[in-house]
Amino acid sequence: MNDRLSNNWFMKWMEESLMPVLARIAQNVYLQSIRDAFSSFALPVILTGALFLIIANPPEGINWAPIHAWAKAVKPIAAQIMIPFQLTFGIMAMMVAFGTAYSLATRWDLDETMTGIISMLAFFITSFPATDVTKVTFGDVLNYLGGQGLFVAIIIGIISAIVVRFFNKSGLVIKMPEGVPPYVVRSFLALVPMFVMIVSAWIVEWIVWANFHITLPQLVLDLFKPLVAASNSYPAALAEIILMMLLWSLGIHGMNVVSSIAYPFWMAQLAANAEAAAKGLPLPGIVTEPFFHVFTHLGGSGTTWPLTIMFLLSASAQLRTIGRAELIPAIFNINEPLIFGAPIVLNPILIIPFILAPAAVVTINYFAFAVNLVPRPLIQLPFTVPVFISGFLSSGGHWQGALLQLVNLIVTAIIYYPFFKMYEAQLLKNEKEVKDQE
Repeated sequence: MNDRLSNNWFMKWMEESLMPVLARIAQNVYLQSIRDAFSSFALPVILTGALFLIIANPPEGINWAPIHAWAKAVKPIAAQIMIPFQLTFGIMAMMVAFGTAYSLATRWDLDETMTGIISMLAFFITSFPATDVTKVTFGDVLNYLGGQGLFVAIIIGIISAIVVRFFNKSGLVIKMPEGVPPYVVRSFLALVPMFVMIVSAWIVEWIVWANFHITLPQLVLDLFKPLVAASNSYPAALAEIILMMLLWSLGIHGMNVVSSIAYPFWMAQLAANAEAAAKGLPLPGIVTEPFFHVFTHLGGSGTTWPLTIMFLLSASAQLRTIGRAELIPAIFNINEPLIFGAPIVLNPILIIPFILAPAAVVTINYFAFAVNLVPRPLIQLPFTVPVFISGFLSSGGHWQGALLQLVNLIVTAIIYYPFFKMYEAQLLKNEKEVKDQE
């Protein structure tokens, strides 16, 4: 009785006190725009570059003649093959700067393209030393246009959209008379905010260079290094997954809330991995975006693939129906039919394994990557890539990635099974009572 009261009190506190706060975080336009910038603008660039990284670095650990022949063929031209990778990953932050401003402009009914361009130009200026640009080696700047410049890119993207909105709302723009072609009107409307942002970026970069002799992205990265390091730890990964599952248990999209805050840190680690792989060095990052989307959310948030199969084979007609509805979405790691159909949301029986199973998977993942049993995540993929294929590709074409996913599925099945049987027994009893009444 006391346990039930305690659980009721906890659920009530979560629903009334914590849920509104986290819901506001999830709906925050700045955090939503940052997430959209990565998923809509940076991801296609990363995926394209990652293909060339895989081609230039075949999985030689696989003792198979075609793999060895592949490695031998690409070795003499590896540097040339890596050019698209280096230049796509090298402009990741520029795409985020553009995408963040573009997404905010969309929400604020501004000129999305011009706002994105203003942001990208301002970020580009802050990434160069305040010295003779003709003597700057582009390769030295490339890192800060990529993964190491992400934090500045996000900040400038937000500021650019705010500046454009301010000048548009206040009317401090150059307006053209009627009859002028729309593309000319757009250009002149953008002139004042563009001038302000470019001059501001130039002044800030000059001040930073004069005082610290480093660029603004370098300075900000140094300030954020403790947070980036902390985000790459097991406690951080465990706290993130538990928060995700708690939110899902209340009907809030947990991944959206947590990733809105953690995404820049995950991507900084992933970019560091890609950079290390290109140089043939050990990969430093463990807690990356693929750590969750590829190796933890198998079948969807909560690692529910095994639960889908259990539902599909259940003696309960209700669970079988849900299992059939979820089967195809689960292949593409979508499980809303299961979460809201079972339901898992506010279900005291299924919430327990829904939290425990991903926590166990995160623990296994972190250990496997930390001791190098499995190559660390290297490539970000769309979350809809099916299990096993995603593990193989994200680990750079190594079979251990797919094996880790299999181990996680087995462990998850063991955790879910007793709770599934408990819930199934409850539903069977209800179904029998309904049938008897008929």
